[in-house]
Amino acid sequence: MNCPICNRPLKSKKSIVRGIVPVCERKLEKLKDNADEDQLKMELKNNAC
Repeated sequence: MNCPICNRPLKSKKSIVRGIVPVCERKLEKLKDNADEDQLKMELKNNAC
């Protein structure tokens, strides 16, 4: 079984359960909370009809 992101083999039980190697998991955690500068942002009004 390999990581779907980098194709490295999943060796530890933890990696196999999560389905991702630790290196890719750390990279994804860093990206999770940071919006890309080019990403569109949309705000919704509370009183939209």
